[in-house]
Amino acid sequence: MKSSINRKITLVGLSLMMAVSIASAQTSSDEEWGILQSGATSSKPEQRASTMRVLQLLPNNAKAIGLAEEGLKDKQPAVRAAAALSLGAMKSKAPIPKLRAALYDKDGSVVMAVAKALTQLGDEKGYSVYYAIVTGTRKSGEGLIGSEEKELDQVLSSPKQLTAMAFEQGIGYVPYGGVAFGVYQAIHKSEEAGPEVRSVAIRVLATDPDPRSGKALVAMTTNKDWLVRNAAFDGLARRDEKSLLPDILGGLKDENEGVKITAAAAIIRLSE
Repeated sequence: MKSSINRKITLVGLSLMMAVSIASAQTSSDEEWGILQSGATSSKPEQRASTMRVLQLLPNNAKAIGLAEEGLKDKQPAVRAAAALSLGAMKSKAPIPKLRAALYDKDGSVVMAVAKALTQLGDEKGYSVYYAIVTGTRKSGEGLIGSEEKELDQVLSSPKQLTAMAFEQGIGYVPYGGVAFGVYQAIHKSEEAGPEVRSVAIRVLATDPDPRSGKALVAMTTNKDWLVRNAAFDGLARRDEKSLLPDILGGLKDENEGVKITAAAAIIRLSE
C-alpha cells in the first residue's frame, strides 16, 4: 500500500516538474522574443540595426522573418540594409516579393544589400544590380540614365553608400577589410564609386549564370585599376566558363604582378 502511494507521489511530482519546466521554457521564450521586439522598435537606430543583424541567427523562423520584413520599412537606411542582409541569410524564399519591392529603395546601400539577399535566395533579379555597378548599363545594353530600372540608377548615384555597404557585406577584394569604415572614410575622399565597389560586384557576378555577366567580367580584365582586373580574373576562374579562356590569355602579360598571378591561376583552372 505504501509503495503504491509512493509511486503516485512520484508520478505527481514528475508531472509537476514537467509542467514547471514547460512553463519556464515558455516564459523564457517570451522574454527573449520580448527583447528582440524591443530592440526592433527601439528609438535608437543602432539598436534597431543590431536587432536586424542578429535575426539571421534564426533561419526559417516565421517570427524572425516577420521582424526583418518590418525592418525593411524602417526610416533609417542602416536598419533597412541590415534587415535585407538578414532575410537573405535566413534561407526562406517567402520574403522575396518584399525584397524585390525594396530594390526601389532611395538609398544605394539598401539597394545593394537587397540585391545580395536576392542572390542568396536564388533570385537572379539581384544580379542585375551588380551587373549595373560593373558595366554602367542594364543587361539589355541600354544606358542607365532615364531608364525605368530606377533601382540601378539609384545604386550608381550613391558611390559612398555603396562603399559603406561593401564593408558591411564583407565580400572579398576590399583592401581595407579589417579597417573600420569610419577610418576608411577619413582617408578616402573620392566622390566616384571606387574599385573596391566594382570588385565587390564582380565577386557576386562570378556566380551569375547569365552569360552576359561572363562577358562583363572579361571586359573588366583590361580595366585601368589593378584591383578590378584582379577581381575579374578571380571571378572568371570561379565561373568555370571554359569558353572564355581565349579572351583572358592577355592577363599573363599584365603589368601588375598580383594580377598576373591571379590570371595564371584562372587560365590553369579553365584549361583543365
